[in-house]
Amino acid sequence: MRILFNSKDTQFKEPFGTLIPRQECTLRIHIPATVQATKVECVILNEDHSPAKTVPMSFQFKKGAYEQFGGKFCFEKPGLYFYGFHITTRTGEFDLYKYGNDTNMEAGDLWQVSCVPADFHTPDWSKGAVFYQVFPDRFHKAGKCDLTGKLEPYTVHENWDEEVEWKPTPEGEVLNNDFYGGNFRGIMEKLPYIASLGTTILYLNPISKSFSSHRYDTGDYKTPDPMLGTMADFTALCDAAHKLGIKVILDGVYSHTGSDSLYFDKKGNFGSNGAYNSKESPYYDWYTFKQWPNSYNAWWDFDTLPTVKKMEPFFVEYIITGKDSVLEHWIKAGADGFRLDVADELPNEFMDILKKHLRKLKPDALLVGEVWEDASNKTAYGLRRRYFVDGTLDSAMNYPFRTAIINFLRERDDGRTLEEVVMTIAENYPPEVFLSNMNLLGTHDTPRILTALVDDFDGGREALSKRKLSQQQYMVAVERLLMAASLQYTLPGSPSLYYGDEAAMEGGKDPFNRRTYPWGKENQTLVEFFRALGRLRKENEALRLGDIKFFQAGDQRIGFTRTYGGKTVRVYINRSCDAWDVPAGKILLGNNLRTVAPNWLTISPMGVCILEEEA
Repeated sequence: MRILFNSKDTQFKEPFGTLIPRQECTLRIHIPATVQATKVECVILNEDHSPAKTVPMSFQFKKGAYEQFGGKFCFEKPGLYFYGFHITTRTGEFDLYKYGNDTNMEAGDLWQVSCVPADFHTPDWSKGAVFYQVFPDRFHKAGKCDLTGKLEPYTVHENWDEEVEWKPTPEGEVLNNDFYGGNFRGIMEKLPYIASLGTTILYLNPISKSFSSHRYDTGDYKTPDPMLGTMADFTALCDAAHKLGIKVILDGVYSHTGSDSLYFDKKGNFGSNGAYNSKESPYYDWYTFKQWPNSYNAWWDFDTLPTVKKMEPFFVEYIITGKDSVLEHWIKAGADGFRLDVADELPNEFMDILKKHLRKLKPDALLVGEVWEDASNKTAYGLRRRYFVDGTLDSAMNYPFRTAIINFLRERDDGRTLEEVVMTIAENYPPEVFLSNMNLLGTHDTPRILTALVDDFDGGREALSKRKLSQQQYMVAVERLLMAASLQYTLPGSPSLYYGDEAAMEGGKDPFNRRTYPWGKENQTLVEFFRALGRLRKENEALRLGDIKFFQAGDQRIGFTRTYGGKTVRVYINRSCDAWDVPAGKILLGNNLRTVAPNWLTISPMGVCILEEEA
């Protein structure tokens, strides 16, 4: 017989999930009577695993073959904590640690509980929102681009449908300096389309003046890239989006700048007052030179991306706290928040200052972080990140969900791991963050989801440029994407749609995941399915704000409920080769679904059913 404790079940830990200061938490553990436990303690450790407190667990009652021990505790201040149990018996003593699978910790590790600030709240508009992510150069072009001031050299494709440039220079460099001319006016022209997908947040990859097409090599934080348009064009885009009920968030790239920039100016394009040109430059102290000017710290050793010292006073002032700081500049222009690029490379202190000042500028601004793992206990560069216990991030890019969904649909998991991942994130994240999480299937940093669902996309750039799904692969991928999207739009959080995924775009890793949107060549059936999912979320509070409870996770099937305000939505995903008979209800959306009896539905293999329970 096993000792029973499940931190995700309120029978054993109450309340579920994170705590706030001075909130009482009750633990109960069931120990077989044959163990003959005489003393049980819960040992709680700080985030660095130093002792925090020991909680006595008193005997409560015996039920069948088990004895229940219970105890209560609370925390005085926010923090990340870990715990296990120390059990003394008539014949000895031992420590009990976690023995289940988890997204964060290996079996045998400690359980986790976070205490978050009591006043930590995410914007109401971010809870259960729908993101639409646009890579600006590749989405849509309207009119001609004014290339005055565009950093050179660059090329502009004559044909929107041409392949992205992937070949390196003779020196072996990949310049990423081929453009298609997508611009602010183009995005604004397509806002009705974006809105038709149920979008409530438009997320733009970097828009500042830069050399490359991806624009993560910032040249001037406060100036839009000339190819995209002017500040007036950007403000017009924000105004038009707001009229459609769509917020706009921007990419905040504060780990590094471009070498071809106002601040570094390696090529002398900005007046030769950058750190590369002079030790008297106002920006010199932003950078770490090993030997000035040609040897310096650079992001992942890309010499076009010199890293900055984030806590250098003038950098903090320029980006965050100063008059007309970068934050203030874009918020005043119409932005509603930021997504922080490589958030784990930003010091906790920097993020704390940024979040507080951002909320002063705009009380309901949103701050999303690029984090690829469980953000609640992330350690990077030897430091624990305090995204939630310091109340800095409102949302994180939910890559764990993406991995779990793909593994389930690629037949690497029968469904049990997917449930474990979802419920672990639910347990570890503050509830409001959980509802605001950026639930993605694809981004500018991942292969296209349609490709990822059937193809492992191995090979070099030349092989990837020629790679295209076969007709059979395409049919399987689309069927799987219908299931993946159904999960993405019904699990707690805010689904994030990467431009063109709804149109069945294919492609492996960068740059083939950054092709132009195929206007006029979309898979319209898929587009309509995403529109239906978007409408469903807008119309149904249970899908935006409801709690989640799994009733099936295994045998290649997923089933769960979302409940809010007295209404319950049931979701069924049947990846198995067998039909699945389920109780009927009001059908909200389905695929490969048929009615077999007045009170029963049959979900065929690879089928989806989303229904509302009848009152």
